[in-house]
Amino acid sequence: MFFLVLLAMVAGFLGLRLYGVLGKRTGHEQPLPRTAEERPAPISVSRTVDAIPEVREPANRNIDPRAEAGLRQIVAGEAGFDVPRFLEGAQAAYRMTLEAFWKGDESALSDLAVPDVAQAFIDAIEARTTAGHVLDNRLVRIEKAMIVDASLSGRDARITMRFDADIAAVTRDAEGVMVAGSMTDAVETHDVWTFARTLKSSDPNWKLADTDEA
Repeated sequence: MFFLVLLAMVAGFLGLRLYGVLGKRTGHEQPLPRTAEERPAPISVSRTVDAIPEVREPANRNIDPRAEAGLRQIVAGEAGFDVPRFLEGAQAAYRMTLEAFWKGDESALSDLAVPDVAQAFIDAIEARTTAGHVLDNRLVRIEKAMIVDASLSGRDARITMRFDADIAAVTRDAEGVMVAGSMTDAVETHDVWTFARTLKSSDPNWKLADTDEA
C-alpha cells in the first residue's frame, strides 16, 4: 500500500469504541494513506443473521451479490455475526477514522486500524504537521455504504466496504488561514475499505486492514 499526502489539498473527531472500517477523492481533499498488503477497523457485531443464503430486504440493497457466499461462510464460522449491525458499525468506524485522521488523533487510529495501516496514517499526519498544515474537514453525509466482498480463510475473516460520501475539505496554515478547499462545496468521495478479524477470538472488534479508491 502506498500513501499520498497532498499537503495543500485535503479530504476531524472520533467518538464510540468501534465497530468497523477509506477511496477515490476528486476535489480538495488529502488522499488518505494506503497499504500494499491488506489486513485487519474495529466493528463489533453480535446476534445471528437469520438468512444470509438469500439476503433479504433491507440488507440486500447494501450487499453486492458477489459478497454473499463469503458472508455465509462468516456467519457459519461465528454464529453471533450480524450483517445489519456490521453495516451500521462500519459506517460509524468510517466516520471515526476519518475524523481521527483529520484531527491528528494517533491513539485513536492505533485502536481503529492494524499496525501498518495506523502507521501510514500517522506518517501522513506528521508530514502535514511538518508542513504547518491543519485539516478542517467535515463528513457531510454517507450517501451509500455497501459490502462489496467478503471472505474467510481459516478463522481470518475479511469484509470489504464501499463508501460513497460527501466531504467538505479545507486545509489551513498554522495561523488558521485557508490554503485550499471549501467548507461550502462538498466533494464526492468513493472509498473502498477492508476490515478484518479473527473469528471466535476474545477481541470482538474488526480493524481497518486496507484502504483504496473505488
